[in-house]
Amino acid sequence: MTFGLDGATVLVTGGARGVGAGVTRAFLRVGARVVTCGRREPETAIDGVVHVRCDVRDPEAVARLIDDVLDRHGRLDVLVNNAGGAPPASAADASPRFHSKIVELNLLAPLLVSQAANAQMQRQPDGGSIVMISSVSAARPSPGTAAYGAAKAGLNNLTASLAVEWAPKVRVNALGVGMVRTELSELHYGHEAGIAAVGKTVPLGRLAEPDEIGNCALFLASPLASYVTGATLPVHGGGEIPAFLSASNVAPRSR
Repeated sequence: MTFGLDGATVLVTGGARGVGAGVTRAFLRVGARVVTCGRREPETAIDGVVHVRCDVRDPEAVARLIDDVLDRHGRLDVLVNNAGGAPPASAADASPRFHSKIVELNLLAPLLVSQAANAQMQRQPDGGSIVMISSVSAARPSPGTAAYGAAKAGLNNLTASLAVEWAPKVRVNALGVGMVRTELSELHYGHEAGIAAVGKTVPLGRLAEPDEIGNCALFLASPLASYVTGATLPVHGGGEIPAFLSASNVAPRSR
């Protein structure tokens, strides 16, 4: 089986660490030429990757980013909008500026980068593919990260809308990502015991690894998904075991 992306040019926003690094490694494994971007230089460089400093919320910086990719490689085949995230914060206490920044990073920035990428992809004979890294928080309550969950819900809708507007040249899909073990896991789940306990709430019994998310992004971007657009693919290990099951007194369910 081949993914058909050998020599393809791929841009991964926020692709130097965490889930983004898993996405970057996945495309490198199939022979793609990967460019990553972020506001800072990465602490650990990934061999074979060009990193460009860019704030994806800044239209002028994004225009320069796309120009840089084209100057280096002459085309852009795949965009993975991975940059995003949010620190825990009470919706009642967080400032309006905090909420605005979270929505800007997780919803408006992917739209901005996608617009710039689409303009180039539409000119290419083979078009291109865009993959949004969304979240399970888009489809369930997101206490502690309310603005983030709302922004990701908007991202799923944006995915479906852009897929219609930009077809047939450009496919646009998303990954509804569940809990992933990254450098920031302790911020959300605590130390090792907390991470293990949280993992047990997932049917597959653990948090995902970044490379597993990368493999799913690779599939959606590749010709293997040539008839898939406007979709949000759940990547969550089966989701979360319903809380009522641990409180009920009926016979234990099979495992």
